[in-house]
Parts: sequence; structure tokens; C-alpha cells
Amino acid sequence: MSSELSQLPRVLIVDDSRMIRATIIKHLRGHFDYREEGDGEAGWQAVVLDHSIRAVITDLSMPVLDGYGLLSRIRNSRLARIRDIPVVLISGEEDETARERARALGASDFITKGAGATELRARLDSLIQLAKAQQELDRSRDQQVQHPDTGLFSRTYIELQAAQALSHASRHSSEASVMVLGFDRVDDLRIEAGQELVKQLQMRFARLVAGKIRKEDSLGHFDDNYLAVISPGTPEVSCEAFGNRLREAIEVANVAAHGQRLKLSVSIGVANSPTDVVASAGALLELAAERMRMAMAAGGNRIVGTANTVRRETPPPTLAHAVGLLQSGHVEGVRPHAGAYLAQLMPLLALLQEESGIELPLAALQERFRDRS
Repeated sequence: MSSELSQLPRVLIVDDSRMIRATIIKHLRGHFDYREEGDGEAGWQAVVLDHSIRAVITDLSMPVLDGYGLLSRIRNSRLARIRDIPVVLISGEEDETARERARALGASDFITKGAGATELRARLDSLIQLAKAQQELDRSRDQQVQHPDTGLFSRTYIELQAAQALSHASRHSSEASVMVLGFDRVDDLRIEAGQELVKQLQMRFARLVAGKIRKEDSLGHFDDNYLAVISPGTPEVSCEAFGNRLREAIEVANVAAHGQRLKLSVSIGVANSPTDVVASAGALLELAAERMRMAMAAGGNRIVGTANTVRRETPPPTLAHAVGLLQSGHVEGVRPHAGAYLAQLMPLLALLQEESGIELPLAALQERFRDRS
């Protein structure tokens, strides 16, 4: 096949009549590349395997798999490349009922077996150009909706989701919360670990958040560095509890770069309607982002909510989280609360003393931490 021919749009011709295929090929030669098959099953395999096919011309009455079956498989494919291929049916003596059935299955057009070359080429060219334009439109829409790196919602789309949440809250006397969140010290992390590792960390963080939000929530990008979560019908206190669980998970993460463990933390800003009186969904997102920056400026690993109060460890880390902090080397995050943890552990320590028969200095421990308080 010459390079000139290979650059022409390829059309698949499916018909059990060699004479019909030869006639169609004669009409297409020099204007379209072509491939021919003798039944619907072979035609289907060609569509699946040959990514260069731009349109299908098929008869209705064929052995193995007829034209209806081939059309149905194409239109029900999971792959947009296959699902959106123009399919032109060769019409013979079929009645209007057969045509209606084909239309219902998604036939793009019909041609009679006696159609001339000019008519056939014009219809094919129009259908192929239309399909190409639709694909470009779909790609453009996807780029607007999805971030190119993560596939999460783009900033434009996340604002639309926030606007819908605010509208719903207003109509139903409910509320909506938004969070903007991201890693602290992003620029420093890039210097310490490199751009590629930071990008991987952000991807992993996005997956972590995606796995924890409700199905009615929306997760997307505030910008390239920070994420936004839209939570319809959710009070601020619930967002803060969710944010604290995220903080704890990141704080104990064990990630190393160049042989050194990275100190990772996230900060979160929360905004809520109607508590925050704002004019638009974009303004609510910006307010949450401003609060996230306040948390970062206060040292990071914090949440700032509608009261504009920097909050951290409220309440103190749970006992399980404290163990995780110790295992990951964050002793200073646990030390101020050692007395409270001892009080929680006293029943367990007493049981261990009883079972082991070993005298533990429980009274001395209690006295020591009572003196500290």
C-alpha cells in the first residue's frame, strides 16, 4: 500500500456479495482507503482490531452475524472510538419496518445498492467529517472538565459543582461546605525531593481523598497544587472532622527521598454557606483557599474554618493516632498529651500487672504526671 493511499480515510465494507463489495470499492478507489469483509462477525473483528477505520458500510442480510447485529455491537461498545464510528447501511428491498429498526439501533445513513459514486463519496465524506468534529468537541469538553494530569475535575467544573450545591442549599434551606486543601511547604518539598516525587505525592493524596469522600461530594483542582472538595448538605463541623482524619493520615505517612524521611503535612481551609455570606460559588472557594493559606502561615498541619481560628489537634490525637505518630518519629506531637494517654491506659496497665504478677510503678507514674499538670 502506498503512503498516499494510507493517508486516505479507511472505510470498512461488509457484504457477503463479492460483486457488491467490488462495486463499492470501484466507487471509493482514489478517494478512500478500504478494507472488505464477507460477514458481520469478520466485520466486527476488523472494527475492533483496525484502529484506522473511519466508517463502516454494511449490508443487513449476511451469514454468521447480520447487519443489525454488527450495528448493535458497534453502538454498544465501551470504546468511544468504536461506538462513534459512522455506519452506513446498504438498503435493498427492506421495508420501512427494517429501516426503522436500523435507525433505532443507531444507523448513520442508508444507501441503495444502485447509488452512484458521487453520492456515496459525498455521504461518506460528510459523515466522517461530522464524526471528526464531534470527537474534537468531546476532547475539548473533557479538557475543560478534567485536569490533564490527574483526571479530576478542573477548576472551572468544580466551580459549577459548587454553584449547584449553593443553589440546592438555598432552595431547600440547607447548607453546603467547601474545603481547599494541600501539602504544606510545596516549594521546599520540590527542592528536597524533586518535582517528579512531589507530583507522585500529590497524585497519591488525590487518590486518598477520593477514596474517603461521599459519592455526592465532588473532588477537583483549585489549582495545580491544591485540591477542592464540594460537600452539599454538609455542616462545617463534619468537614473539619474529615479534614482532621486526612491530616492524621498524612502526618504519619512514611515517605523518604534521598534516604531521608520527608516531613509531610497538609493544611485545610473550610468555608460554609450560609455561615459565610458570599456572592458566588467562586467567592466561597476563594474564601476556603484564603483560610488554607492562613493555616499554612501559622505553621501548617492545621485547619481554619468559618471562625477564622487556626485549629490543630482539637481534640488531641486519639490514642491510635498517637501510636502512629510515635512510630513515624513525631514524638513532639505526642509529648504534651502523655498524661492524658496514661489515664486512658491505666486500666490496661493494671490488667497487665495482675496477669503478669510483675509490680509496675503505676502510682509513681500517676504522681509524676499529676505534678506536670
